Amino acid sequence: MPAEAPGSGDGAEPGAPRERRRRRGRARARTEALLHTLKRSRRVKANDRERNRMHHLNAALDELRSVLPTFPDDTKLTKIETLRFAYNYIWALSETLRLA
Repeated sequence: MPAEAPGSGDGAEPGAPRERRRRRGRARARTEALLHTLKRSRRVKANDRERNRMHHLNAALDELRSVLPTFPDDTKLTKIETLRFAYNYIWALSETLRLA
């Protein structure tokens, strides 16, 4: 009696190539309605993440604006103006320290 390869106890003849089923993660057959629901759910979650990211970014820019000297005080700088002003302000403070 010939020795069987491990795991070949499926009743196939010895020496015959075994058919393998390929497993793919989450490769189940899905209906169109389920796919639509999944896509919508993913989009809602992605939108929520983006909304939170923008809220955090805007809050950080507001904090940065609060420490920058602006004239007049009620002027709200745009995002790019805030970043450019902060860069130039830090550079000017560094130069002041360097020259002192």
